[in-house]
Amino acid sequence: MYKLMKLVDTVRIPPTLLGEEIMPTIKNALREKLEGQVDKKLGSLVAVYNIDEVGEGHILVGDGAVYYDVTFQAVMFYPELQEIIEGEVVEAVGFGVFVGMGPMDGLLHVSQITDDFISYDAKNARLVTKNGGKSIGEGDHVRARIVAVSINEREPKESKIGLTMRQTALGKLQWLEEARKKKQPQEAPGEGTA
Repeated sequence: MYKLMKLVDTVRIPPTLLGEEIMPTIKNALREKLEGQVDKKLGSLVAVYNIDEVGEGHILVGDGAVYYDVTFQAVMFYPELQEIIEGEVVEAVGFGVFVGMGPMDGLLHVSQITDDFISYDAKNARLVTKNGGKSIGEGDHVRARIVAVSINEREPKESKIGLTMRQTALGKLQWLEEARKKKQPQEAPGEGTA
């Protein structure tokens, strides 16, 4: 889930940038320092949105830079348990598919894709069902539910987000559309709007 949050941090402005206009310089310094960072409680900082307040600058002995306490707004992404997400399959492997959902990827294990037996087609890098003739691979769009979240702020790439599609109204979007069309009543020949 994306959230707009008000945060406070201290930013260092090096001496080489002290002649520049202060607000854009502080915003750029915050972006370089924080965007892409992950916090276990807050999630992933996607973007510094707006600067609300800049405190008085401080200089530390032996450092020519100026340090500012800054209150700012940021767009955060935090995957919440039971949240339904839509994303694109970014990689298919033998044990499941990885789904990109904003700044993080979630794992959709083969056991959580469908009730049908699934095998891995290494030649085409996709998972294929045994009986239904369905497949899922890179570039496919899916709707899934988040069932496990473990955020690692030291190594964001090691964060684990578990997904499932084994519930009603979840699955590959193409499969859901095909199922919806099958349920619609068929028009009799000759009927229609004029």
